[in-house]
Amino acid sequence: MKLYDMELSGNCYKVRLYCSLLGLEYESVPVDLLKGEHKRGDFLRLNPRGQVPVLDDSGNIIWDSMAILVYLARQYGDEQWLPTRAEPLAQVMSWLAMSENELLFGLARARAVKKFNRPWDLSQCQALGKAGLQVMENPLQAKPWLTGDCPTIADIACFPYVALAPEGGVPLDDFPFVRQWMTRIQSLPGFVGMPGFQ
Repeated sequence: MKLYDMELSGNCYKVRLYCSLLGLEYESVPVDLLKGEHKRGDFLRLNPRGQVPVLDDSGNIIWDSMAILVYLARQYGDEQWLPTRAEPLAQVMSWLAMSENELLFGLARARAVKKFNRPWDLSQCQALGKAGLQVMENPLQAKPWLTGDCPTIADIACFPYVALAPEGGVPLDDFPFVRQWMTRIQSLPGFVGMPGFQ
């Protein structure tokens, strides 16, 4: 298994974290985004969108972090990580949508503005990210994980950019239940960190 990867990418980290939690071995293939390696022919043949991460599992090429999490859950995980029943599956999908909306366009982009000088509106990104954190805070008052009593790929998808929020100028002080949830994730067997938090 090969993971086309970038160390500072929260989306790549989602896959690295989940592989570690599942005990899966893989070869990390670094992709230098600053040199434009993700926009070159060889890489574009793997992912025509020109984005990391990309997973190559014995010739099965999957791109996009959410798609990779779903693939790994079905291929190597169990029902805990991605339920098959309609209601709990829909709950997981709702949080995956959150990870690709408020957390990506809010927290991840705020981080990208401050850390990588990207051209987005910092205050707008921070406000959207805080709104997403508040949406997470409310259910985490009543249950340990986003969808209930055990972690799913929803937790894995939402975790990185929440943990990296301070790098985007979004402190987590006002979200105690989110911080407790982060501690639970960091306590999972096989947890690995990334630059920006450990």
